[in-house]
Amino acid sequence: MSNRSSQQLPIYLIALGAFALGMASYVTAGLIPMIESDFSVSVAIAAQLVTAFTLAYGLGSPIFVALTPPDRQRTGLLVALAVFVVANAASALAGDFNMLMLWRAVAGIGAGVYLAMGIGACAALSAADRRGKSIAIIMGGMASGVVLGVPLSLMIADQMGWQAALWLVTLLGLLAFVGLGLLLPTLPVAPSSSLRQKLAILTDGHVVTILLVSLLAAIASLGMYTFIAPLLADPNYGAVRSVTPYLWVWGIGGVLGSFLVGPVVDRVRGPVLVLAIMLILAASLFLLPAAASLDAWLAILPIVSWGAVGWALQVPQNNELIVARQAQGDGNLAIALNESALYLGSAIGAAAGGFILLLQMPTWSLAACAGTVALAGALLQVINIRRQPGWIPQAEPHH
Repeated sequence: MSNRSSQQLPIYLIALGAFALGMASYVTAGLIPMIESDFSVSVAIAAQLVTAFTLAYGLGSPIFVALTPPDRQRTGLLVALAVFVVANAASALAGDFNMLMLWRAVAGIGAGVYLAMGIGACAALSAADRRGKSIAIIMGGMASGVVLGVPLSLMIADQMGWQAALWLVTLLGLLAFVGLGLLLPTLPVAPSSSLRQKLAILTDGHVVTILLVSLLAAIASLGMYTFIAPLLADPNYGAVRSVTPYLWVWGIGGVLGSFLVGPVVDRVRGPVLVLAIMLILAASLFLLPAAASLDAWLAILPIVSWGAVGWALQVPQNNELIVARQAQGDGNLAIALNESALYLGSAIGAAAGGFILLLQMPTWSLAACAGTVALAGALLQVINIRRQPGWIPQAEPHH
């Protein structure tokens, strides 16, 4: 086996784990009706399983990543994956709703820590000029888990019960764990730093700006995703009966965007690429009601580009965070904080969309508000670019 292929194999195994993680993150929402009848709880209570997973993922993972010893990066990655696998198996075996809720939260922490450390491991295993492509493989794995894995596991759950979907997640996670246990080399030791030094990451203006752009992108993209059905069901915007084909198109766009952006990240300056992505995201969201009002099928064009750039964004963002914090040794923590920004943004976006509907504003205003938030992210990115003189060739300092 050549050296390059022996280095690539662990990256694909980490991506397999990310595929399982993508499934676990989004499949629970589809299982709610089955879980609700099985445990005799209301929809509102069953839906809290999603909240438990996402809150634990978003809030718990940065804490556990920060506590991982710098010389135990490989062990930390494997332990996080093991926790994720065990928690999904325990969820499938849970005979009591409160235990199921607890295990979904544990699975969320394992997932968040695994993804942050997995992206960090990929960066460590890749040459600088191939790092973007490696991160894209991981993010593409996660996107595929959402787009392909979730419908597949829901079909299995329909035939064999909701537990079957979680057993499939467990099996895929276990395969990734065994493969990584055998093939993942020892990872470079990160520079040692105290918890206080790690908290100083939040005083790094460059990092905070990157995280804010991710937050605004998630509010716009994932927030609007929650309300794609009410927009397209509106008689003025297609009167669509089933939104499923449009969700598939969004997801397929996401998988393509995640994978295709990798080689671009290694050629185009990250901050400039992020600006372009934010502008395309804003334009796609603004165009969505206009396209849908002409013809429901025309809406596919802005939806596919929105899905592609929404998912693609995290590849250059994670790459920039690794570059920004590599010397301090807390690149993994920066990535975990970025994941937290995405989950927080998704929650804010969903709440804001609900508020817009509560005010009985026209449905087009959902897309218009989402587009405006994406545009605010693009403006913030312009400030980010201008603040970094090294990124603009003519502005390099003279010695």
